[in-house]
Amino acid sequence: MTRPLVAVALREEAAYLDSGAVDVVLTGPGKVSAALAVTEAIVRLAPAVVVNVGTAGALRPGLSGTLRVGTVIEHDFDHAGLTALLGVELPGPIQLTDESDLVLATGDSFVQGGPLRDALAERADLVDMEGYAVARACSAAGVSCEMWKVVSDEATEGALRSWQESIDASARRIAEIVRKLLR
Repeated sequence: MTRPLVAVALREEAAYLDSGAVDVVLTGPGKVSAALAVTEAIVRLAPAVVVNVGTAGALRPGLSGTLRVGTVIEHDFDHAGLTALLGVELPGPIQLTDESDLVLATGDSFVQGGPLRDALAERADLVDMEGYAVARACSAAGVSCEMWKVVSDEATEGALRSWQESIDASARRIAEIVRKLLR
């Protein structure tokens, strides 16, 4: 049986992972890097499941701690417009599990408040920069995907400082998630 593949964006987020117990791929930030790294790792390692863990910004009050993502959307790609233009259905939201109703919005921007955050909060609970790409790579390869996010900030004007201040604690939570999943 193959080991799970753990996909995490940054070295800082993976600081406490035990790479002896799981295969870990550092994707780098953003959708393109994540899709390429996960696709390459799937081809090379043939995992039965990819577990994407990492930090995310909360778009709703009261969201904190470690959360399982139910559905992931790509917020900076015009799925509906391009589907109408091309006349073919393009991949849209990806449902990962029925066990969670949390929606993660993925895009190539570190969200720090403003109109973008306000618009995202109308359709998602969390925001990150890699989740959709990881889920899309898994879907294309026919590999199961689970997604767990640690809330590191509130995607407001103070998000960068909050992420920097919380990254060590977030990395410890990420390692804890992976240990629990391996039991």
